[in-house]
Amino acid sequence: MGEKDLLKPILEELGAKILFGRVFMKPGKPTTFAQVCYEGKSKLVFALPGNPVSCAVTFQLFVMPCLWKMSGWENPHHNEVTAKLGFNIRLDPRPEFQRAVLKWEADGKIPVVFSTGSQQSSRLLSMAGVNCLLKLPPRSEECCEITPGKTVRALLLKHI
Repeated sequence: MGEKDLLKPILEELGAKILFGRVFMKPGKPTTFAQVCYEGKSKLVFALPGNPVSCAVTFQLFVMPCLWKMSGWENPHHNEVTAKLGFNIRLDPRPEFQRAVLKWEADGKIPVVFSTGSQQSSRLLSMAGVNCLLKLPPRSEECCEITPGKTVRALLLKHI
């Protein structure tokens, strides 16, 4: 827990059951999810990261599916498609969700994804025009980058 992660200790003081307090992903590592009893009723609490991009990404990955499920959706997940990479990606040691723009090229067989630039979690401009999140594996000894033309999985965003 970082020195600015204030909600997790407060939730613990309130007697909340912390269901998870960190996630092994980028961005969004300090995400917390808890259940707390308030006025005799069980409440779900998400504590999202403070960086704007980390917050937006974890909202899409954790909060929206939870809201969709609570609203009765049968499939409360973002649609996922295979897309061709239009740029080079150096993989991170953690699984990563990169902001990208998915477009259909003239051949129309498979969409192509393009980067929104620097993927720093504090760089809000990387969210401009985003319509998908690339679902990238962690770096390994066998694979440290993904080159243009290779395929990746992309989570389609409803609204952002």
